[in-house]
Amino acid sequence: MLQILYILAFVIVAFLAMGNLIRNILTLGAESTRPVGERSRLSQRATSLRSSHPELLDDEGQVIEEPLLVMKSMTVEDARERLDAIYRSSPGGESSSSNTEGA
Repeated sequence: MLQILYILAFVIVAFLAMGNLIRNILTLGAESTRPVGERSRLSQRATSLRSSHPELLDDEGQVIEEPLLVMKSMTVEDARERLDAIYRSSPGGESSSSNTEGA
């Protein structure tokens, strides 16, 4: 009996997922054929309906203009240099790296 319920639940979820997939494909196709001006009007209407999150407002209700989170992304070269520095500072790191560089 439990197997039948499991299969029934799986079939229902599969049909919902396929219906959602087909609906999204049709929506995407309709949006791609719509002229550019019409898209911008729809997006402006959607953004005007959106309100700001309360944590992004100051005491007077105005949107905060300062950066809230600043992240520094590293390049691959920066990460490699840091790892090399850690390796060189580790015990035995400098001697083994000098032997392999000469080969």
